[in-house]
Amino acid sequence: MIARPAAPLKTAIALICATAVAGCVAAVPAPQVPVPAVIAPAQPDEMVAPAVTQESAVAMMHYARVQQQLLSQGLLRTDGGGRDTPYTDRMLAENFLRIALYDEYSRSSSGPVQKLTASRLRRWETPVRVGLRFGPSVSAERRATDTARVASYLARLERITGHVIRLDDAAPNFWVFIVSEDERQTLDPQIRSALPGLTAVEAAGITRMPRSTYCLVYAMSEGEGSVYTRAFAVIRAEHPDLLRLSCIHEEIAQGLGLANDSPTARPSIFNDDEEFALLTTQDELMLKMLYNPALRPGMTEYEARPIVESLAARLLGGNS
Repeated sequence: MIARPAAPLKTAIALICATAVAGCVAAVPAPQVPVPAVIAPAQPDEMVAPAVTQESAVAMMHYARVQQQLLSQGLLRTDGGGRDTPYTDRMLAENFLRIALYDEYSRSSSGPVQKLTASRLRRWETPVRVGLRFGPSVSAERRATDTARVASYLARLERITGHVIRLDDAAPNFWVFIVSEDERQTLDPQIRSALPGLTAVEAAGITRMPRSTYCLVYAMSEGEGSVYTRAFAVIRAEHPDLLRLSCIHEEIAQGLGLANDSPTARPSIFNDDEEFALLTTQDELMLKMLYNPALRPGMTEYEARPIVESLAARLLGGNS
């Protein structure tokens, strides 16, 4: 039996600026203005990492214990799935529909509320330009490692989806902040610049992120549409190596349009049981389906289902 946390470990919340998308309702419309650069990334030789604060040190010890506990239970697998995790084209189709066309959260005046709700298909139509932003607490060596891993992962996602997904610190539209506990609490100006449609309560959900949430991503569409134009992910700098990489994999992938989680999806990172740390073979197929031109942003489950079932059958050779 897998021990489950009392609250979600990783969170994906997608926003439409007037209607629901991935669990957010009645957002304030985001102004149609260019988003300014958010904390220009410092060069490694310019930085001297400050001393670790007590709050951050406590968080480091906590997440080291969390990772060790998960590993001791046989979780955080990195093999992508195998003979013990078979799935058919029907399972793939149903998992895709649940993850891409349902929302895990609803928007309310008190912030996101966990509530499964039918939604519409969402994805990016313009190139995804990922800007990495590190807090001063992150060492030059750690920055170099994280940057290389993110760049490699984005190249993989681009190959899978056929969509342009690349690092771009000059003009990002998908920000990934890797910051310490103390640094995250000061991010409000950067959050408001990147996602001007966020409410104060929603922004506080990032700056005051509870310990039970390992990382999160907000993705936003303009107006009434279902096309993503901005995203903002936050990953704790205190995470040990594998937990950190797991957050990178899940939050970026969910920010591309697979925003929900499903307990039936296996092998998958879109499942809160933490069995898999890194993108799996089924996750790759779901991303490939999401960006297939046969599907269009804004489709309902009724409209998308026959296309999804056909795509799944083709991808798995009709292995029902």
